[in-house]
Amino acid sequence: MQLTDEVRYKLLKLLGSNPRVSQREVAQELGISLGKVNYCLKSLMNKGWIKATNFKNSRSKIAYMYLLTPRGIKAKAGVTVRFLQRKMGEYDALRVEIEQIRAELTERNKQ
Repeated sequence: MQLTDEVRYKLLKLLGSNPRVSQREVAQELGISLGKVNYCLKSLMNKGWIKATNFKNSRSKIAYMYLLTPRGIKAKAGVTVRFLQRKMGEYDALRVEIEQIRAELTERNKQ
């Protein structure tokens, strides 16, 4: 299983804004399986980007809080830049494709 920059970006953003989010909530929010969430969290913990601490939640169960470490905050900035660059490239390519299609339609309408 591969942890892409897009998943890293979305996961780090979500954990940064809501460290008490459950793995099930992460799965629903990101549209990925619970197993992939678990894999991703373990991967980020192994890299030292996040740490998990126990806390008691309102339902009297032990839950985890996922906190970004200083290394994780720095990594999040890099992941965000790469994610943004990729999305901007996709946007530029899509804009070119749209212009080509418009030009083709204009040419067909002239005939």
